[in-house]
Amino acid sequence: MASSSSRAAAALVLAISFAAALISSATVTVNEPIADGLSWSFYDASCPSVEGTVRWHVTEALRRDIGIAAGLIRIFFHDCFPQGCDASVLLSGSNSEQLEVPNQTLRPEALKLIDDIRAALHRACGPKVSCADITTLATRDAVVASGGPYFDVPLGRRDGFAPASSDLVGTLPAPTFDVPTLIEAFKNRSLDTADLVALSGAHTVGRGHCASFSDRLPPNVDDTIDPAFRQKLTAKCAKDPNASQVLDVRTPNAFDSKYYSDLLAKQGLFKSDQGLMDHPATKRMATRFSLNQGAFFDQFARSMVKMSQMDVLTGNKGEIRRLSCAVRNARAAASSSSAAGLVHTAADEGLAAEA
Repeated sequence: MASSSSRAAAALVLAISFAAALISSATVTVNEPIADGLSWSFYDASCPSVEGTVRWHVTEALRRDIGIAAGLIRIFFHDCFPQGCDASVLLSGSNSEQLEVPNQTLRPEALKLIDDIRAALHRACGPKVSCADITTLATRDAVVASGGPYFDVPLGRRDGFAPASSDLVGTLPAPTFDVPTLIEAFKNRSLDTADLVALSGAHTVGRGHCASFSDRLPPNVDDTIDPAFRQKLTAKCAKDPNASQVLDVRTPNAFDSKYYSDLLAKQGLFKSDQGLMDHPATKRMATRFSLNQGAFFDQFARSMVKMSQMDVLTGNKGEIRRLSCAVRNARAAASSSSAAGLVHTAADEGLAAEA
């Protein structure tokens, strides 16, 4: 009886917490065209509790570990960018995307959260909601719970049958990329410069390992980084080469526009971050976002909805994974061996792939 009361009290606190976050967050209405097969009301009849269930689990997870917010954002980006938002990055096994270098620091807690939500939804509604849609909703709710904008996302994605190839995973933007290389990488995925600048703003939460910004430290020369900041990073990484550093030195756990203030102060952690404030193609927008959080939130929401529709599987394409987000249905009987060999670390690199 006491435990039931405790759970009810905890649920109430979490609901109030998310409601407070939602009230304090900007709500952005995105009227972008949506991909064939997606809908703003896809689960209204088949699983009306989907958004509330996802929201509850995400809020509870972030209450325990705020770092999971960055973990979810990174999983979403690393799923969508290579071959579309099909939950292929969640698949485990000998050819898993998680074995590729850019994905070896995906947070296991965030991966588990997605599958926990799948299990809860399947108990409530049956196998109706895809892992791809769960990933999309959980990422949106993590943004909101961290202080970012609320935005609706179209639903109806189905889960892919196979991981992205090594070549496709290799198209993920790296933290060592300069701006022209970033622009080209995004252009190849039908994302424009505004999408690049806004989506990079997700680095307002998360962490980066020393290896991902070592190109900016001695003996290399980099006059785009604040000398005192560089000295601090050099000392930290000399002491422990496996150390990590927050991506936003001002408000590391809040989803806001302070990331762009970091760039103005030459305190962007990655080369790919700082370059946004130094290149003429991106400087004006990055500066605007540093001064106008509403403008950042508006473009971020639009870019997220746009990216969430890249190469989606809908209708009769793909599947709804039934037993685990890590195992496609045809392999469900062999799922006991699916997690072997995966390597994870607890820190997170944000949107960019680790060097």
